[in-house]
This record gives sequence, C-alpha cells and structure tokens, in this order.
Amino acid sequence: MAMKERFGRWFREIAYKMEQWPIQQRLIMTYIVILLIPSLIIAWLLFRDMSADYIEKARLEHESAMELERANVESNIETMIRVAELAYTYRDVEEYLRLVREPETLELMEIRNHLVSVMTHLQNTNPKIRHIRIFSDNENVRELYPVFWHESRIAGEPWYETVNDLNGQIYWQVSPNDDGLVRRGVVDDVTPVPVMMLLRELEYVSGVHAGVLEVDMRLRDFFPSIYAGYDGRQAQMAAVDRDGGLYYNRENPWLAEAGVTEERLLELVAEAGAERIRSVLFRAEGRPMLAVIAWFDQLDMHLVNVVSLEQALHDMNEARNKLIAAIVMLLMILSTVTYFSVKLILKRLVILRDSMKKVRQGDFSFDIPVRGGGEVGELAHHFRKMLKKINELIADAVQKQAASKEAELRTLKNQIDSHFLYNTLESIKMLAEIEGQYEISDALTSLGGLMRYNLRWTSEYALLRDELAHVSNYVAIMNIRFERKIRLTTDIPERFLDCEMLKLTLQPIVENAVKHGLWEGGGRGLGISIACREEQGFLLLTVEDDGRGMTPEQTAALNDRLERTGGTAAPGGPAAGGTTGGIGLLNVQQRIRLYYGPDCGLAVESEAGRYTRVTMRLPMRIANGGAE
Repeated sequence: MAMKERFGRWFREIAYKMEQWPIQQRLIMTYIVILLIPSLIIAWLLFRDMSADYIEKARLEHESAMELERANVESNIETMIRVAELAYTYRDVEEYLRLVREPETLELMEIRNHLVSVMTHLQNTNPKIRHIRIFSDNENVRELYPVFWHESRIAGEPWYETVNDLNGQIYWQVSPNDDGLVRRGVVDDVTPVPVMMLLRELEYVSGVHAGVLEVDMRLRDFFPSIYAGYDGRQAQMAAVDRDGGLYYNRENPWLAEAGVTEERLLELVAEAGAERIRSVLFRAEGRPMLAVIAWFDQLDMHLVNVVSLEQALHDMNEARNKLIAAIVMLLMILSTVTYFSVKLILKRLVILRDSMKKVRQGDFSFDIPVRGGGEVGELAHHFRKMLKKINELIADAVQKQAASKEAELRTLKNQIDSHFLYNTLESIKMLAEIEGQYEISDALTSLGGLMRYNLRWTSEYALLRDELAHVSNYVAIMNIRFERKIRLTTDIPERFLDCEMLKLTLQPIVENAVKHGLWEGGGRGLGISIACREEQGFLLLTVEDDGRGMTPEQTAALNDRLERTGGTAAPGGPAAGGTTGGIGLLNVQQRIRLYYGPDCGLAVESEAGRYTRVTMRLPMRIANGGAE
C-alpha cells in the first residue's frame, strides 16, 4: 500500500510539473514519447525474438550433430559386439579354453600360430578395435600374447564381479589408462590411453564359467568428436560414465577458458537423467552457454556437447544497441524540426494569449490581429465576438444597476419581517389567555411553532425529536378543524430521538393519513401511530392509521409509482399531495432518493377498511445537536 501511495504521489508530481510547461514543450514531449517508446519496444521485441530464434536454431543444429555422433557411437558398438560374438563362437577358442590337460610344446606352438593369428586377423579387419583379450581361469591354458591371459590379471578390477554376475550379458566399462597389463609386467603400449571395453563372461556350458572376453576400442575412436583437435570453435564435447568419470580432450583449453568446470558438467548430467537427448541453457561466469546432453542406455553413459552463445548474442546486442542509437538520433533530428514547426504554427496562439492577458487587466478596447481559418483563426473570431458582447453587457449592466438599486429600495419597503408575524401571533395568544380562551391560545401556540419550523430553514436536516414536535403541532391544529377526532400516539425509544433525517419528511406522511384516512361524514375518528426501529444499519419509521385504507390494486399502483419516484399519488386516492407546500408522498420519496440513494425511500402497505402503513427507510445517523 505504501509503495502504491508513493507511486501515486510521484505520478501526480510529474503530472503537475508537466502542466506548467508551455504547450509547445508538451507537444514535443508527447511527440517524442509516442515515437520513442513504441520504437524501443519494437526493437527490443524484435531482437528478443531474433535471440530466441538463434538459440532455437543452435539447439536444433547441435541436437542434430549429437544424433550424428550417436549414430557413429552405435556403429562402433555394433562393431565391437560383432567382433566379440565372432571370438566367442569360434570353435577352436572354446576347445582351447576347455583343455583338460596341459598342452605339449609343439601343440602349444600350433595353437599359438593358429588361434592368435585368427584373433589378430579379426582385429586387423576392424582397425578401430584395439585389443581382443580372453582371460581364463583354466590352469591348462597358457598365456599367448596378446590374446590369451590368466584371469588372475583382472580379478582385482572393480568390474570383475559385476561381469561374472551378468551370466553372459555384455557389460561396458571405460578404462582410463588401459594399463591393467602394464602393472603386471607386460608392456602393451608405451603411453596408456583411455579405452571403451566390452566385457562378457564366457560360458560354453550353462552355469560353467570358462573365462572373460574383452574387446576394447580407444575412446578417441569410439567418441571421435570428443578428441577432435582444437580449431578455435566455441564448443567442446565430453563423455561421463556411470561412476562420474569425465573424459574429454584435455589438450583443448576451451572448457577451462569458458569457465565451465567439471563439477558444473556433472550437475548438468545429473539433471538430465535418463532422457534420450536434452538441451539446457546455463551461464558460466556470466557467459550464456548451451549444453546438449545425450543418454546412451547400452553404455550407461552421457555425452555432453557444450556450446558458447556469447559471441552470437553479443553481436545481436551490438546490432540492437546501434539500432536504438539510430532511432534516438533520428528522433532528435525530427524533434528539432518539429519544435520550430510547432513554434511557427503556435505563433498566432501566442498573440491570442497576449490579448487574453489584456482582457484580464480590464482592457476591452482593442482589436485582435489574427485572421484566417483553422482552429486558431476560429478561436480568435469567437474571442473578438466575446469582446464585443462584453462591451455590450457592460453598458447594459450600468443601465440595469440603477434600476436594481431602485427595485431594492421598493422591496425593502414592502418586505414583512417574520419576527413581526411571530410577535403578532404571540400578542393574540396572550390576549386569548387574558380573555380565558385557552383553546384559541393553544391553537395559536401550535400555529406559531408550525410557522417557525417552516420558515426557519437553515439546513436540509433535522432531528427526529424536532420532526415529531412539528407533527404534534400539525395534529393539534387539525383537531380544531375536525373536532378532536384525530388521535396521535408515538412509540419512539429515547435513543432514536437524536437521529438525523431530512427536514419536513414526516409531516407530509401524517398529513396524507389525515386527508385520505378519515371516514366520510366524520362519524368515526382516526388513530395515527408513529414507531421506529433499527434494522441492518437503517432507521425504519412507520406511520400507521386505522382509516379507510386502499384496495390491493391501489396499493400496488402506488408502490409502483413510488419505486419510479415520478409524479404524485396518495395511499387513499389518486393524489398524494398535501396542503403544506404541495408536498406529497412521491415528493418525499424524491427527496429521500436524491439525498440518500436508491436503498432508502418509502413503502406502503394497506388493507381496505382497516389500515394504511407507510414505512420510511433512512440511514441510521446520530447527530450531535438538533437542526431546524
């Protein structure tokens, strides 16, 4: 709420200051706002869409490249599976692994020349295959470099138990250095390199372990894009295995230079989960980046391609800023031209303004040097006519002033002071009391109170107690006319007497009851009761008489006219007018609706020959003092 109030105050201050500007400055400012703000918004939206389009195209492009890499990897997977299947199903391999006796030297040489040659040939026909190794726990099997090895060489590897538990299913494992045999005294390669290994338990007889088959391929060949040379591209690819091992070309410095840490890469992979391919936008040291992450379910690995969007988005931002600068510069030039154009156009308006200042100073005897058409010319024409009319009115006013003074003197002579009437009534009352005419004295007292209440109109509102006193005076006078056949009773709790209501709204209702409630012939009197109560924050005043009443049709017609608040009508007949100032039920309704709104007003209930009840609904307002 406080923020809203501060903003509103700030807005009002700006509006007030702008109102003090000359119209020329306001026109220029409006011109600038109308052109500048939409131009800036359009430029911002345009480049925002261009950035979004570029990011989307980059995403599609790199996802497509990732799919190509996936195809290469799947081709390598198929190659390794095929080689492993050929090695596993080769009959001579099975026989060698199932030897039940130790082979002779010549026999061993023959096996070596044959089996090793076959495996080497199988490896050479698939040049990406780095090794085909078979590990056996058969004591009769001799190690034949580089194919056959004792299983004890791999018994300590972390994946050994897992492979044996898979019952012949393929297990993929990345070996970071391929130095398992080097540690055991057999030099395979001078420089260890990371490889992707296909591992499988050999079982030629169900449930009988025969050994472990390994087919491996260098990661450089398995994931060719990962180890591509650094060519200045703002992108780099990496592989992440199931254990969180990260493999990428560490000779390529781009990831480190871009601020992409290994921890951040692992977080992105963890968020991607087992989704086949996913693109993620992120920032590294404030630079916008795109990561395309592919999941290989066979390998239980992720491939991540990190691409920098910084340069492209930077170029777009520069183009956007240049466009905005061009828009602002062009707008400044146009504003300058517009300023002088508007100044020329408003020149006649300035002349007209100076003429108005002369009129304000009391000079009406000059001509306006502005001619021609257009709005300013038309305004000058009407101002000229106004000056002529003012001069005529001044002359006429001088003539009428003398006549007015004379009329005021005549009015003062003919005016009757209201106090003279009050004093006269008081003198007649005292004379009646001296003569013992107390009934006449009481009537004059009621008449005096009635006149004072009607003539002293200092406010539109009065207290309920004052309205009741006025009604009592009215009924007292009417009882003189109708030989005391009217009985007035009030049931008003003390706390309601200081309620505020519209002046002279209760007496017309009582007058209406007297006029239309008395029975013809006057043989039967009329009882009028006034009561009030509070209901949901409203004051409900009821005036009920036991007079002639109305039929249901008459009651409905009267309520309809009251609801429409037009015309005049009375509960007992076609007219609701009273003798006091011509105020009737509908006039009272009109005043109540005017001052209090449609929620307040009058409602009539009646039954022919029994009663008529008028209910007045007013706001519940307690005043501090009375008002006449």
